[in-house]
Amino acid sequence: MSFSPIQVPDWLAQPAQFDCVIDVRSPAEFADDHLPGAVNWPVLDDAERAHVGTVYTQVSTFEARKQGAALVSRRIADMLERHVADKPKDWRPLVYCWRGGQRSGSLSLVLAQIGFRTRQLQGGYKAFRAQVREDLATLPGRFQWQVLRGRTGSGKTRLLAALADEGAQVLDLEALAAHRGSVLGGLPGVAQPGQKQFEGQIWQQLQGFDPRRPVFVEAESRRIGARQLPDSVLAALQAPAGWVELQMDIPARTELLLDEYRFFTAQPEALCERLAELNSLRGNATVAHWQALARAGAWAQLLPELLSQHYDPLYDRQQRRGNAPVRALPLADGQAAALQAAARSLLT
Repeated sequence: MSFSPIQVPDWLAQPAQFDCVIDVRSPAEFADDHLPGAVNWPVLDDAERAHVGTVYTQVSTFEARKQGAALVSRRIADMLERHVADKPKDWRPLVYCWRGGQRSGSLSLVLAQIGFRTRQLQGGYKAFRAQVREDLATLPGRFQWQVLRGRTGSGKTRLLAALADEGAQVLDLEALAAHRGSVLGGLPGVAQPGQKQFEGQIWQQLQGFDPRRPVFVEAESRRIGARQLPDSVLAALQAPAGWVELQMDIPARTELLLDEYRFFTAQPEALCERLAELNSLRGNATVAHWQALARAGAWAQLLPELLSQHYDPLYDRQQRRGNAPVRALPLADGQAAALQAAARSLLT
């Protein structure tokens, strides 16, 4: 029994036809990015892949293939015992590697010879990545974007969550980027995804949206931490169908930020390290004053000062007006009741 290739658009049209999507690339390649829902069954680990590549360039193609085949064969035998032994006869795997070549072909051949209805992704990850780039160039232009904006701490991210709970279409870019979009935005102990993975997550969400319904998103600059928005997404956010301007007073914003950034109150030195990045903007003396307040636990003084002296002036300077209509949305606080009421008002 042989296996047959399938092209990326055909897989995207019917992803449910496969029970499992298997990425046979090395763990480092898989961590950088992979197809949605894929599992990693590497036929070569990172060190083995590097070794075979060195043999390929420094010795010969034949010698690299000979050594690679021995390594791959041992790895596939282990996979059959660990992952395949319990699979029923009608199990349907889709297998891919970088370009749909020898690595995925080796595993596909063995699975097909066993009798599984195996397909190999033609062009591999490289073809999938090309499809993502092509789609991202046009997908954002299909939607009517409603962009939430407002000063730091005004509840934009929480309102997105409330909108999602009410059934709205929501694209939470900061959640996908694992970063809250400011000098204090890095999440402790959480690494940001790679750029390709970030773009793939955006692509995957946009694929599931209905162009007949609005999409709610938070206003963002080009970069969210170390990740960069695709040009088409940034253009959509800068010229939306409408703006929603969240308005909340400083005491309520202070309370919200104390809740959102609770980890900094437990680790003031971590906050002081982040604040040091503001020296060039606010001056060493001002930043040293803020660091002293953090070390003293004077959050009720520090946060209003940060908002009024740094974040609010920065927001006012960066504000884009444009021609899209602006809907003012006052919020009493960032609690669930106020957010639910605001979400329902936007959806009606």
